[in-house]
Amino acid sequence: MIDIVFIVTAYLLGSISSAIIVCRLMGLPDPRSQGSNNPGATNVLRIGGKKPAAITLFGDTLKGFIPVLVANLMEAEGNTLAAVAMAVFLGHLYPIFFRFQGGKGVATALGVQFGLSWMIGGAVAAVWLFMAYVIKISSLSALVSMALAPVIIWLVTDSTILTIMSVVMTILLFWRHRSNIQKLITGDEGKIKG
Repeated sequence: MIDIVFIVTAYLLGSISSAIIVCRLMGLPDPRSQGSNNPGATNVLRIGGKKPAAITLFGDTLKGFIPVLVANLMEAEGNTLAAVAMAVFLGHLYPIFFRFQGGKGVATALGVQFGLSWMIGGAVAAVWLFMAYVIKISSLSALVSMALAPVIIWLVTDSTILTIMSVVMTILLFWRHRSNIQKLITGDEGKIKG
C-alpha cells in the first residue's frame, strides 16, 4: 500500500509543470502556444529569457529528485524505486493537471538520476556539459547524455531493474525529441547562444 502511495504521489508531483506555472506567474505566454510549443526550460528561455528558464530548469529537476531521493532514503526495494522514478518522469511527460501536454523530460530525468545517486547525476550532467561546450547543441547534448545514462546507472548500481527503467526512460525521451532529431539530421537544429 505504501508503495502505491509513493508511486501515485511521484506521478502527481511530476505532473506539476514548472514551465507553465513560471510563465503564468511571470506574465509570459503559455509555453505550449509559443516557440516550440514545449513546456520546458529551453522553450521558456526562448520566450522569456534566462531567469524564468533557470527557475523552470530548477523546478523540473527538483521534482524528479525529491520523490526518488525520499524512496531511496526509505530504502525502497529496486522495483519500487524504479516505479517511483518512472512515475515522476511520466508525470512530467504526460501531466494530469495540464491536459497531458508535458515537456520532453531531460531536466526531470536528471533529477531522477541525482535522486538515485550523486555519482549518477553528476556523471550524466558532466556528459551534457561537455557535449554542450563542444558541439553547442542542447538537444544533441541531452540525447547523448541520456543515451549513456543506462550504462552509468548499471556501472554505479549494478541493478538490472534500475538499468531497465533508465533504458525505457531514454527511449521515451528520444521519442519526445523526434522533431529535434529530424532537425539534427537536416542540419536545422539551433545552437546554444551565449
